[in-house]
Amino acid sequence: MVHLIQQFVSCCRAAGLRVSTSEVLDSLKQLQLIDPTDEVQFRSLLRANFAKSIREVLHFERLYHLFFHEMRMDTGDMRQAAAHSEHIKKAAAILKQKPHESPVYDAVIDFLAGNPLTLLQEMRRIQTESDDETTPVRFNFGPLASRFNVLIQITKAASAAGALVEENDLKMESAARRDFAVYFEERFAAARSILMFEPRPGDTSTKKVKTYEQHLKDLGEKSFASFTHQEIEEMRDAIDKLVRKLKNTVSRRFSVRDRGNLDVKKTLRASAKYNGVPVEIKYRRKAKRKSRIVTICDVSGSVWAAARFMLNLLYSLQDCFDKVNSFVFIDKLTDVTQVFEEHDINEAIHMVMEGSTVNFNTSTDYGETLRNFKRDYMDLLTKKTTLIIVGDGRSNYMNPEDMILGEMRDRCRRVIWLNPEQENLWGTGDSEIKTYTHHCHEVRPCRNVNQLITFIEELVL
Repeated sequence: MVHLIQQFVSCCRAAGLRVSTSEVLDSLKQLQLIDPTDEVQFRSLLRANFAKSIREVLHFERLYHLFFHEMRMDTGDMRQAAAHSEHIKKAAAILKQKPHESPVYDAVIDFLAGNPLTLLQEMRRIQTESDDETTPVRFNFGPLASRFNVLIQITKAASAAGALVEENDLKMESAARRDFAVYFEERFAAARSILMFEPRPGDTSTKKVKTYEQHLKDLGEKSFASFTHQEIEEMRDAIDKLVRKLKNTVSRRFSVRDRGNLDVKKTLRASAKYNGVPVEIKYRRKAKRKSRIVTICDVSGSVWAAARFMLNLLYSLQDCFDKVNSFVFIDKLTDVTQVFEEHDINEAIHMVMEGSTVNFNTSTDYGETLRNFKRDYMDLLTKKTTLIIVGDGRSNYMNPEDMILGEMRDRCRRVIWLNPEQENLWGTGDSEIKTYTHHCHEVRPCRNVNQLITFIEELVL
């Protein structure tokens, strides 16, 4: 155990971790107070003595894993481990006899044999290397050349080891040769990892600060159903800012008057009160028509999360439309337009969820919903109306009544279906979304806030 700890301390020092002699002695004394065969206790003891800061803790953990796991063989089968150990020593001796000129090659072979000390020393030298210590220069050619040389030697050693296994110089059976080849691949992969991603202290503890906009964008990629309460509040604030922006854009569009082509007739008519002088210039303006919105939202299960955000956005943007009529359903259609018009959006959503008009214990039936709409609300659909349906199209193998949706399409301006389900699940099982697609102008996924916001911007602007 003492020899093992001494080897580990040498590797730590070679990698730049400061370990004093007194700390090593303290560790050896404290081994009597723990069970050294318990890895959790053993690692904690070494970490408490060798790592003096959070930066050094992370560096220590990387070195500990390298030395005690990556560089040590599995001792579950002691005979097999001993046999492999002998083969590794013979292989290292043969590989070192291969013609080479670089001491780095010997360091790579030592690493292959289970001794990472010389390779760690070389990596430490590269980290602290400079082209000229007396005269600072702008370039980094020295360390780059050294890294490239290490990579060349690793590749050279890997080729030699592969040839050694293929030619079977060690006289091994086929199964043992395969295990040996895998062992070589893992060791050389670890060597390349140290070269490309050498464990500098504190790399992972550095705080990476995201802008608020980037945070909201990342949050907007999460599925509706996976939002926490705090995340819902954050997205609600972001949606409020978007709503104000869209309202300002639409209001400016409708308030601008002195733009467009000159209307000669109106200008001459207006000049009559000024004795023919065209003081007031009149323009031809094609009045922008506000569209009417009818939404039919499935409120069963996780679909309700998407429907809630959809209703929130539409009712926040009521000024941008002539009229917004909203319906929710599971097995029967319920008109909630008046609820949203008379109450705050959050209170209205709570009333819909807690109200007795929607039975949340029944199975979803899109066919019955379409029949109810055709019977009671078909007059709401005109050539100015955009019909928006939010749902996954899963009707529990009941009659989808897709022909009624075709009649609704003929009466309105556009039919848009927003599906919060993953696209690879569309049309599977009891999903009738493929059937409804033929009667829609547009079917688009709507699994997160970013997709919903993109749709609303296209709808309003």
